[in-house]
Amino acid sequence: MKDEFETLPFQSADILLPQDCDLSLWSVVACDQYTSQPEYWQRVEERVGKNPSTLRLILPESCLEGPNVETDIMEINNTMTRYLREGRFRTLPNAMIYVERTLDSGKVRRGLMGMVDLEQYDYEPGSAALIRATEGTVLSRIPPRVAVRKNAPIELPHVMLLADDPDKTVVEPLAGQTGEMELLYDFELMERGGHIRGWALNGEQKTQVARALTALSDPAAFRSRYGLIGEEPVMLFAVGDGNHSLATAKECWERAKKLTPPDQWDKLPARYALCELGNLHDDSLEFEPIHRVVFGVEPEELLDGLVRYYPDARLGTRTAHGQQEGAGHTLPYVYGQTEGTVTVFHSRAQLPVGTLQAFLDQYLLSHPGARVDYIHGKDVAVELARSRKDAVAFLLDPMGKEELFPTVIHDGVLPRKTFSMGEAHDKRFYLEARKIRV
Repeated sequence: MKDEFETLPFQSADILLPQDCDLSLWSVVACDQYTSQPEYWQRVEERVGKNPSTLRLILPESCLEGPNVETDIMEINNTMTRYLREGRFRTLPNAMIYVERTLDSGKVRRGLMGMVDLEQYDYEPGSAALIRATEGTVLSRIPPRVAVRKNAPIELPHVMLLADDPDKTVVEPLAGQTGEMELLYDFELMERGGHIRGWALNGEQKTQVARALTALSDPAAFRSRYGLIGEEPVMLFAVGDGNHSLATAKECWERAKKLTPPDQWDKLPARYALCELGNLHDDSLEFEPIHRVVFGVEPEELLDGLVRYYPDARLGTRTAHGQQEGAGHTLPYVYGQTEGTVTVFHSRAQLPVGTLQAFLDQYLLSHPGARVDYIHGKDVAVELARSRKDAVAFLLDPMGKEELFPTVIHDGVLPRKTFSMGEAHDKRFYLEARKIRV
């Protein structure tokens, strides 16, 4: 089996699954969700109580800048060690797990759990790696995540990779083969998370996956698919969710390499990261925009700064369709009971989100009291902007998912937080784990 995956960045792993606990309380949503809604995490806290839960093994992003963050991280690592010592996990050796997630909408999202080789992943813009980031990585966001991971004995992933597989050759064939697999879990997720089921692949099914991925990564087929000329390197996977989490795993691996002779690198579990692989063409997958809410500002002063930043920008009002008429990048905004638009007519950015982000990055440098939060739901963004006097919400349109691979291949990474794979409650919930220390 190892030989079949030898040239591929994705392979089976020794996966840890929880046992002897209520899985609906064990599994919680990705830590980077609901950062401006502490009431969500409070509800989860009250629901979980003293039961075993991944809530005790993660640090929600809303707590990254808290006064007790170092103590929180130490407690997380101690709980991981205690769970291992208590036999909280059972090990599935050399495993891949086929996952079906019935979302709150009723649609079914299919995925495949395995691990990726961090030697074949690079988050730098313009990377030629088999696995590439889809958005700009904010380097300042990596150190606090490294602080969580560097001493952790296990990892719990919320990273989701995407393959551009229009013929549905990798994941989808497994849907009709579950009768030949072992059912591993089947339960309801909390807080509108939907329902999740997972099955262990057998040897023949893993071989089937390896062959499909090998065909998908064929250089000639890759170049033909995207109309490339020359020796353009293959991009097999794009990071759909969890860009910064995978970048953190990469950073920890690079640190480990410096302390270990190269002939021992293959044996280090830190070289790999557990992920869920999905298909860009999965019928359930919808790209949602990620809106910006700027806090700690005087709304009219912020908008005036945006217009001055782009001399050809124009303030306007919304049309019946929510957009200002005319060419250019239109940025709808909301604050209090005021709604309007700013249209920028000659931006260097390819997408409106890039136009907005370029301004915000500069604005924050000169306004240390301001901060930006990235909100997945339009209603939430509007509510936050209406409920505070010091907030402005910028509402963005989604990008077409068919644009993802060609854009990254041709232009490099997208502006950070360009898109979201579904609403916040559709994000990956923590469930499986893997040891990352010897």
